[in-house]
Amino acid sequence: MAERSFRKEVEHLRKGAGETFTGEGILAITKALLENGVGYVGGYQGAPISHLMDVLADAEELLAELGVRFEANASEAAAAAMLAASVHYPIRGAVTFKGSVGVNVASDALANLASSGVTGGALVIVGEDYGEGSSIMQERTHAFAMKSQFWLLDPRPDLPSIVNAVGKGFELSEASNTPVMLMVRIRSCHVTGSFQCRDNRPPPLTVRDALGDPRRDFNRVVLPPMSFRHEQDKIGNRWPAAEKFIVENGLNEIFGPGRARVGIVCQGGMYNGVIRALQRLGLADIYGDTQVPIYCLNVTYPLVRDEFLSFCQGKDALLVVEEGQPEFIEQGLSTMLLRAGLPVVLHGKDMLPMAGEYTGQVLLDGLTALLGEHAPELLPGRVRAPNEERPEIPDLSKTVPIRPPGFCTGCPERPIFAAMKLVEQELGKHQITGDIGCHLFACLPPFEIGGSTMGYGLGPASNAAFDGGGEKRAISFIGDGGFWHNGLSSSIGNMVFNRSDSVAVIVDNYYSAATGGQDIPSSRAENPTKSTNHPIARALEGVGVKWIRQIDRTYDVARMRDVIREALTTDAEGPKVIVASSECMLNRQRREKPLRNKAIAEGQRVVVPRFGVDEDICTGDHACIRLSGCPSLSLKRLDDPLRDDPVAAIDQSCVGCGNCGEVADAAVLCPSFYRADVVHNDRGPGAWWARVSGRVIRWLQDRRYARQLDIREVAR
Repeated sequence: MAERSFRKEVEHLRKGAGETFTGEGILAITKALLENGVGYVGGYQGAPISHLMDVLADAEELLAELGVRFEANASEAAAAAMLAASVHYPIRGAVTFKGSVGVNVASDALANLASSGVTGGALVIVGEDYGEGSSIMQERTHAFAMKSQFWLLDPRPDLPSIVNAVGKGFELSEASNTPVMLMVRIRSCHVTGSFQCRDNRPPPLTVRDALGDPRRDFNRVVLPPMSFRHEQDKIGNRWPAAEKFIVENGLNEIFGPGRARVGIVCQGGMYNGVIRALQRLGLADIYGDTQVPIYCLNVTYPLVRDEFLSFCQGKDALLVVEEGQPEFIEQGLSTMLLRAGLPVVLHGKDMLPMAGEYTGQVLLDGLTALLGEHAPELLPGRVRAPNEERPEIPDLSKTVPIRPPGFCTGCPERPIFAAMKLVEQELGKHQITGDIGCHLFACLPPFEIGGSTMGYGLGPASNAAFDGGGEKRAISFIGDGGFWHNGLSSSIGNMVFNRSDSVAVIVDNYYSAATGGQDIPSSRAENPTKSTNHPIARALEGVGVKWIRQIDRTYDVARMRDVIREALTTDAEGPKVIVASSECMLNRQRREKPLRNKAIAEGQRVVVPRFGVDEDICTGDHACIRLSGCPSLSLKRLDDPLRDDPVAAIDQSCVGCGNCGEVADAAVLCPSFYRADVVHNDRGPGAWWARVSGRVIRWLQDRRYARQLDIREVAR
């Protein structure tokens, strides 16, 4: 169950010539694939373009009608390997995943693909989320494109440019027999706009047809001596063919006046930001009409020497707007200028930050610096005097607290780490590693469990060096998504083969939850197009794990604590694996809330559990918060002057998972947590009993208050 459905939007993918398509960038990319006769599509579920896979999944019926094969691949490596269909056959294929981690996982297949070359157009749509919107290490896909000679497209972030890049990307791939990467940033994925449609086009040769007419060419096999020839073919044939196609089709664009003292070279994805900065300086309008020439690189690799040098003619200085580091583009352009002997001053990272996201203010400062030094006449009244004071920007870190990510309200992974904390109180601290996924939040307060992560599905493998028979066993965590992605072989298989004595906890929340809630092989849902309901425990048995414990309700903190303690203290040999299963609460609420609201609206009797804290019993030591960290569990100050410390309180966001009460019970904290059932539309015996019991309770309370001693009366 993905976090967002595109069932309604995909109907617009059927639009044809003469119609206007309006929607998000990811929908535009899908429409462009269909218009350009793609034969097969695939990819791995992952941000920032996870929704592109969701769009493709929801459009599977339309894809089938056109004869397009769709596959939700097990990993980025599997997706990249799928492009092998374009090596020998004139079939256009596209796969999508996240860069740069996705490119890293797929690097082996991609390197072989780039070496052998392709016959049909091969397009890798890479979601580049460099900057503060990213959830990964800060790297760029550009380095891989240079290493393996993938041509890299970075189109301007508007729908017509993105759609054009998809079509031209296929054509460029076929013209140069080279796979092409199409880089789309977060803004490109979710930008909204419109473009003129063309008719969807079935692939001239489907993968089904290709099966009936097999082809093979040993010259494309990556083995010596062919692999040595591949390198020469890249440089001698494919590269010149790519440059020729780029120039003849005008893939890179030039905006602004033909002659000027200064100019700007920017990545296509940075074009909107550059225009906005020029607009703020009064040097461009909202339609992109600029007074400063811009050389917009919709193809950032390869760089076209003659095209760039032509743009440099008559200019004194250029500013290269290249987000991220190292400055690959700036270095390449510097080499071209040096070899051509042109006296053009090239600025880039000297006026713009080496690292970090190029926000509007960053670009404004960089362009102001360029113009102030080389064309001050373009900045009348805008260049500050040397002693002019810049308005002080407040340090928001002094007033706005750091807000690291955390578990959702009711998350079934929270009790796992509460149990781990309880075990550590008994047995002491252990060496713990995490993995990519929601469970990595446990390394943050209040749990502070685990301090490293090395890759998706590599949690247990990250602890291999510590499996040396010490006094304590190492513990590792891995999610169900990571388990099926890479963990079964690289982590669990590795533990079995090396007779590991460590402990692995597989956090099974039924979905690839961190990437949007898509189904995986162990999902409990019945998926009409995918095979699900394959228990993780059976896969563990299949690779040779003997000690397996399955927990089907992680909210049972006492049970979790006991099983973890057993795994750490048992005399059993070999790897110890705990499968901790409970459905992702976010996905559960997405499924159950609409049904519950509908039932309430229809007048049906519905019981909704809620939890609370008895203010009279709570002692205010807040141990429950330190062992839970649920966003719905907060603090509340009382009006009682004799109680200074705030007590625990549960707010209206509570989903009734019961974890707080379970933790309090397992940790022997206090009995202040209570459960209350909110009953909607109760017209039967329950309603009658509620009225009677309410009257009795009120009568007892009134009698008790009447017997209390009134201090004011005594004082008189």
